[in-house]
Amino acid sequence: MSLRSRNRRRRIVNVVMLGLTAVFTVLSVSVLFFVLGYLVVKGGSSVNLAFFTQLPKPTGETGGGMANALAGSAKMLGLAAVTGLPLGLMAGLYLSEFSGRAAGHAVRYAADLLNGMPSIVIGIFVYTLVVLPMKQFSTLAGGLALGVIMIPIMTRATEEFLRAVPRPLRDASLALGASRTTTIARVVLPAASRGIVTAAMLGLARVAGETAPLLFTSLSNAFWSPGILRPSASLPVMIFNYAISPYDDWHRQAWAAGLVLLTLVLAANIGARLLLGRRRRA
Repeated sequence: MSLRSRNRRRRIVNVVMLGLTAVFTVLSVSVLFFVLGYLVVKGGSSVNLAFFTQLPKPTGETGGGMANALAGSAKMLGLAAVTGLPLGLMAGLYLSEFSGRAAGHAVRYAADLLNGMPSIVIGIFVYTLVVLPMKQFSTLAGGLALGVIMIPIMTRATEEFLRAVPRPLRDASLALGASRTTTIARVVLPAASRGIVTAAMLGLARVAGETAPLLFTSLSNAFWSPGILRPSASLPVMIFNYAISPYDDWHRQAWAAGLVLLTLVLAANIGARLLLGRRRRA
């Protein structure tokens, strides 16, 4: 085969492969837009002021909203952040700065195993440790379940962002007489702060749509749920309950709740990407 024939064959293969990658990229992205468009068509008409400000109507009545579910989800995500983020941050800090080879491997393996664990198993775990002793479902139990799911996500992401801090920054701080603890607190963590915040936002977006663990922990509630020690509604569980109901209006509201939930997750992901992009440019 001549050189010209080989070059022509390579160009053809290159064009074909580029074309295939472009086609599959468009197909992959189009799935997201198809889902988003379907949610807009099915539930867009039910996304109004009442949806965000009113409680659910009694069974069989039309209208109402999911204000209690929005508030419940917000409280549970807040509890998840309070419990899961600090533990994940400290575990990631240990892996990046203090762990030995054997200990680090064991902790990473445990974090990866926990990250791959089905969320319903975590829900049963928290149900056994929190719900049964308290003898009631609660917002607290739901927040703890979501926090457990966040721990491995935050651990691995924190480790990666801390390891991305250039080694000369650490060496310069130590050369100036700063202790290792001071170097980590005043040099390493501030340098990785944007990445850590990004990881936290992505972690919250990841657990915002979890349903199975909340069925075992917070259950649901058709009314306002004051405090954190009572059953509480949440958007994912409300979507589940409304979707399997026999009422058309509830179906529309389930689509609307799905649209709102997906929009919030997309906003969190976009915000995290923008924040991470600023960090890289800086």
